[in-house]
This record gives sequence, C-alpha cells and structure tokens, in this order.
Amino acid sequence: MTFDSSARAVLGEGAERLAGALDRRVFGPSRIDYAQPKGDPGLYGPDSVAWRVHANPIALAVGGVAAVILELGEPRVRSGVWEHSIFAKDPLTRMRRTGEATMITTYGPTAEADARIAMVTRMHERVSGATPDGQAYHARDPELADWVHLTAAYGFLNAYRRYVHPAISAADQDRYYAEGAAVGRAFGAADPATSAAKAAARISAMETSLEPHPIIDEFLGIVATTSPMGLAGRALQPLVVEASIDLLPASIRDRLGLRQRPARLAAAKFTLTALARASKLAPGDIPRQAYARMGRKA
Repeated sequence: MTFDSSARAVLGEGAERLAGALDRRVFGPSRIDYAQPKGDPGLYGPDSVAWRVHANPIALAVGGVAAVILELGEPRVRSGVWEHSIFAKDPLTRMRRTGEATMITTYGPTAEADARIAMVTRMHERVSGATPDGQAYHARDPELADWVHLTAAYGFLNAYRRYVHPAISAADQDRYYAEGAAVGRAFGAADPATSAAKAAARISAMETSLEPHPIIDEFLGIVATTSPMGLAGRALQPLVVEASIDLLPASIRDRLGLRQRPARLAAAKFTLTALARASKLAPGDIPRQAYARMGRKA
C-alpha cells in the first residue's frame, strides 16, 4: 500500500483539519477573501505549478528558510534585511508577513495580489544603506531583487521536490520558474531565471559573492526555537533548519560554514516527508478557497 493511500485511510478528515489549522496558525486570520471574485485566476491560476507547490506548508517552511540563508550570505542583502526588518525582535510577525505575501501573490485575486506587490514595493523604496565594509545597497537594486526572487523560487521548488513530489518533471520545474518571472519583475527583478538550468547557473555564478557571517547563525538560532504552531511546532523547528541547510548546494554549505548533523537530518527527512505528504492530502483553507473561486476542487 502506498504512503498516500495508507495516510488517507488513517488520517481521513484529520488531514483536512490539520491543513486548516496550519493555514490559520502560520498565516494568521485571512484579511482578504480568496473565494471572490468568481473566475479571477489571479497572477498564476489553477493550472499553474505554483498553485501546487505553494499549497504545501512543509515545502514553504523548508524552502523559505533555505532562501533566507542564501539571501543572508550576500552582504548587501544581509545588511538590508537585518537593519530594516523586525525579524530579530519579532520573528513570528515577520514570518507571518512573508508567508502572507506569498499566499496573496500566489492565490489571491488579481487586485489583491497587485495591491500587495505595490505595498511591498513602497516599503522597499525606503530600504537603503551601506554594509559595514562600505558597499551601498538599495532593496530596489535589480541585481539584489533578482537574487531575492531566485532564492525564494529555488527554495520552494526544491523543498517541494525533496519532501512532497520527488517525481515532478523537468518540464514542470522549468514552468515553475517561467511562471514566476512576471511576478519577480513586478517586485523589481530585472532578469529572473526562467528555467531550472538558468536558476542553477545563476546560483553557481553568485557563489563567490557569498560569505559566512554571525547573522546567519543568529537567524538559524531564531528559526530553530520559534514557531507559530506552539510547543509542537517548536519541536519541529530544528528539523526544518536541518532540512533547509541540506537543501543548499554542498559547495555553498561549505562556503557558509554550515555544519550538518546526520542523525538530525535523518529524523528531519522522515518526519517532514510524512507531514508534507499528509498535508498534500488536504490543502489548506487558502488554496481551497482559490480553487473554489475558479470552480475547481483543490
């Protein structure tokens, strides 16, 4: 018997309740109506790869942390994020805002998605400064926007491949990057990667610009002990961190000085795969409402 059929028999309606609870605890109460207006596909639509990938909370959690590690490895992005973000002081709020933005731009109706992009763009206009060694940065710098967009796409897609659907086709992986290009440009990216091969080449080319830093360790320490899911969630967070480090190319792990723990990684792979596939049985409230808006079942 396959995992999915066994889990469906054991979990039944419990998987649906779990998915709804994850939505509410991770993203907080929804401030928009994902079910209206009828027939509005938003920026991606129900046939997109993004609607499949972003529906899974484990893929978002693991991929999101991996993305931030890559971002914090770049000195200008690191300074911009850490000096202009509430993450160090209020990590839960910062996590929820980032997750909410992902859900709105993925599943929200067009007007709401455009409004959120405009809001983030206005905020980024005020994010500028210089790194400790004097490199100027601005959040709207197209090169930095390209990197931030790429790290998110790389993280989400590869976490989905690792923990949800290892057999996702090469064509669908390319389509995922191509679908996100327009959204990346809306956020300020000048030349977003449009295929898995281009994404890999960009990450390889960027590697020499990445560097280890205590802020990366501080970030991982915060993530390992902070969860919107309460005590049970906090028990999972070290596994999420371990899985996120493992998701990075080995050469970048080495460059950033990130140490792996084999026993914890084995536990992470087993536990997070089980949770990811259980969540796959019953998408959360937000994807279900978006599919219903389009007259589809999730």
